[in-house]
Amino acid sequence: MKPLAFPKSLLIRQPWEYRKVYQEGKRVRSPRLTIIYLANGGTDSRLGISIHGIKTAVRRNRIKRIIREFFRLNRDFIAPAADVVFAVRPGFEQDSPLEVKQLVERMLLGSKAGSGRQQPAAVAANVPGAAVGEPLGIPE
Repeated sequence: MKPLAFPKSLLIRQPWEYRKVYQEGKRVRSPRLTIIYLANGGTDSRLGISIHGIKTAVRRNRIKRIIREFFRLNRDFIAPAADVVFAVRPGFEQDSPLEVKQLVERMLLGSKAGSGRQQPAAVAANVPGAAVGEPLGIPE
């Protein structure tokens, strides 16, 4: 597989896969986005996108494209490999993969800081003090 390719095998496609992540996964929340993740025991993380309350197909499809592009470029933002569902709510304003990356970084760092635990050891390259190319720390 090419390093930046995005094959369908990296997508969560079946309803039972979504249900499993929703029921057993851990959540990181912001007002307009929830990230639900569940370790999958594989070598690659897989992506699922769930959009709620956004009326126009044009807007829903744009959000999906932006999140897929973020995931394609930052596949290893969760370590170890996990099934990740991005649940988007009305008012989601991020309009580029970079803005999504910044939001995800804030969510993951915020949830770690708010829980009274240590800050993650490794975060993405754009966070001060982080090692370049290492995955974002995920709260436990």
